[in-house]
Amino acid sequence: MEPLQYLTGFGNEHATEAISGVLPVGQNTPQQVAFGLYAEQISGTAFTAPRSENRRTWMYRLRPSAGHPPYRKTEARRLRSGPFDEVPPPPNRLRWDPLPLPTDPTTFLEGLFTLGGNGSAAAGDGAAVHLYVANTSMVDTAFFNADGELLIVPQQGALRIVTEMGVLAVPPGHVALIPRGVRMRVELPEGPVRGYICENHGAAFRLPELGPIGSNGLANPRDFRAPVASFEDVDRPTRVVQKFQGHLWETTLDHSPFDVVAWHGSHVPYVYDLARFNTINTVSFDHPDPSIFTVLTSPSETPGTANCDFVIFPPRWMVAEHTFRPPWFHRNVMSEMMGLIHGVYDAKADQFVPGGASLHNCMSAHGPDRKTYEAAVAASLGPKKIDNTLAFMFETRHVIAPTRAALESPTLQSDYDACWGDLRKAQLPPR
Repeated sequence: MEPLQYLTGFGNEHATEAISGVLPVGQNTPQQVAFGLYAEQISGTAFTAPRSENRRTWMYRLRPSAGHPPYRKTEARRLRSGPFDEVPPPPNRLRWDPLPLPTDPTTFLEGLFTLGGNGSAAAGDGAAVHLYVANTSMVDTAFFNADGELLIVPQQGALRIVTEMGVLAVPPGHVALIPRGVRMRVELPEGPVRGYICENHGAAFRLPELGPIGSNGLANPRDFRAPVASFEDVDRPTRVVQKFQGHLWETTLDHSPFDVVAWHGSHVPYVYDLARFNTINTVSFDHPDPSIFTVLTSPSETPGTANCDFVIFPPRWMVAEHTFRPPWFHRNVMSEMMGLIHGVYDAKADQFVPGGASLHNCMSAHGPDRKTYEAAVAASLGPKKIDNTLAFMFETRHVIAPTRAALESPTLQSDYDACWGDLRKAQLPPR
């Protein structure tokens, strides 16, 4: 992919123009915008949201977004949305192999597959988890999500995401955050792709509070990069698809909607390199809760309880003394959907492979498999670098209900429970 320029800083009030002199000075909507451009605001939060929460961007474009014919309902294929009530959600632990890459021409939009979710777009609550596979770039097609923001996690193959605000390059090991309502076109500059998406219906993702960690650590704001203004002046039919209240709707414009010449604001897409995450870990004994690996969080009205968290398990040193080092056995009130970008996850020695996913819902007992457990309790506890790994988790306060397609998928592993079935009973001394 071509080298791109970016603006840095999460939540900043960015300003950028592709043609000098377009951005108004001292106001947003002058009587006449330079070159006859149209001023248009996109609001990601209510007008009266607190300043620290408010997200909006002013765009100066060749044509206003309002100039479009009516939308008509279109096929959603394997994409689903809340309420997730197709089938009763099972309490079982579930794990899937990677989706196979398509053989027929398939774009990012056509290759979406919903694993499950909770809440609903109508209520502005919850999240959905999707997989994607694709082998063809979107051409003369734009997509946007009116139901929530999209956190895109590539696992195989790079994405070039064209947005109204500019272009993002998103290879594996990076994530892209596309705000609610922002139009995008996904291109594949290096061939077939596969990955994961968290669709967040709740409060917008933001950086977690650091508390006693202090003022530095975890994901640092300056490492999030927003695009510089870049526009298309193209007059040919373009299909625009939106996800609205759980369904797909489409219309056709006579021009490209990526015609924003300049913009300023904070409701903007970002790309983030996960290698820049500053991992915090123990230097004495035990290890902290996995929440210490939170990159982004969508808070709820209950303090300390997330609508959805994005957590990663990156390369890191393990030095804890007198400690069982893999993730411990546990049951969690939160529900956890895990994925693996590359390498090996340190709690699962077998059958959890890059591109796969696992689901451990509320109070579902889980932890390391037998092979991992036996190796950990017998290990010599010198400092050890875990360097062949990049796993992540979407964790949410609501049960993630799988879709019927996910439960009937040939990629669902029928023998997942067996990895704990042969753990030996502890031997107590005679009484």
